[in-house]
Amino acid sequence: MLSWLLEASEPSMRFLTLTQLLGWPEQDPEVQESRRNIPRTGWAAEILSGRDPAGWWEVPESLYEPKYRSTHWRLLVLADLGLTRSHLGIRRSCELWMDRFPLTGGGVGGNSKGRGHHCVVGNMVRALVQFGYGADPRLRTSLEWLVKTADPKGGWSCFGRGRNLDSWEGLSAFVAYPRDRWTPAMTRTVDRAAEFFLDRELHRQGEDYAPWYRFHYPVHYYYDLLVGLEVLSALGRGQDPRLAFAWDLLERKRRPDGRWVLEAVHPDVEGNLQEWFRAHPSRRPTPLALEPVGQPSKMITFRALRARKRAGRLSGGPGVPA
Repeated sequence: MLSWLLEASEPSMRFLTLTQLLGWPEQDPEVQESRRNIPRTGWAAEILSGRDPAGWWEVPESLYEPKYRSTHWRLLVLADLGLTRSHLGIRRSCELWMDRFPLTGGGVGGNSKGRGHHCVVGNMVRALVQFGYGADPRLRTSLEWLVKTADPKGGWSCFGRGRNLDSWEGLSAFVAYPRDRWTPAMTRTVDRAAEFFLDRELHRQGEDYAPWYRFHYPVHYYYDLLVGLEVLSALGRGQDPRLAFAWDLLERKRRPDGRWVLEAVHPDVEGNLQEWFRAHPSRRPTPLALEPVGQPSKMITFRALRARKRAGRLSGGPGVPA
C-alpha cells in the first residue's frame, strides 16, 4: 500500500510519504528529487498552471472569491502538497496573499477593514508556516490574536454562534507553529481547545451531522472526524481514550487493501445551509478536487496513516516497501 503512495507520478505524495511516514531526512537524494518534481508534475503542477504571473488565480479583484477556486483556496492546498517559499511563484503569491488580507495590529487573515475571522486567520497561519514563513512576525501577531479571541472555556466561536467542532482551524495553526515558539498563553489556549474537542469525542455536538462522518479533501474550513484525529494526534493527544469512537470509525472505513476512499468534496453540507444553496444555486461554491469521489484516495490514505503514526498506531519502516 505504501508503494502506491510512493509512485513517482504524484511527487507530493511521494515526498510526504518518505518524510512524514517513513522518516527519511530531507537531505536524502530521493527526497530532494521528489520535492524538485512537485511543481513539475501531478496535482501541484496542475494548480500552478492556472496561476497568473502576478500571483493570483481566477480573478485579480478577489483572492477569496470565487470559492473554492480562487487564490486563497489554491494556496491552502499547495501548502499541504509540500511546496515552499523557495519556489518563486509561491513566494510572490504568498506576499500578495498577506498584503491583501491584513489583520489589525500587523497580522494576517483580516478582511478589507482588518477584522479577523478565526477560520481565515487559522488557515492562513497554518499554510504560511508550511510554506516556510514561521519566523515572519505577522504570523506571531495572528497567533496572539487567536489567543485573545479564544473562548475562555476552550475553542472558538464561528460567527458568534457559540463554540463548535468547526473551530478546528485555530488549533491547526498552533499545530504547524513550532512548539519552542509557543508562549505560556498559547499553550493554555491549545490545551483548553483540545479538551473542548476531547470532551465531545470529536463527534458529539447536538444532533449527529452526517458530513462529519465522511472524509474530504480539500477540507477548506469544514470539519470531519479525520480532521479532528489529525489535529489532536499532532498535539500528542492521539492516545486519549475519548478518541476511541473516532479511531474505530477510521478503521471501519479502511478497505481490505489498506486504502481509504475520498467520500465527498465540499461543499458537503446538510440542513439549513443545503436549503440555502438550493435557493441560491449561483452562490454554491465550485468544488476543488484532486481525486475522484468514491475512489481510493492517496491524500485521505496518507492523512489517515499520518494520524495513526502520530498516535503510535503505525510503525514506520527503515526503507521504502516494494
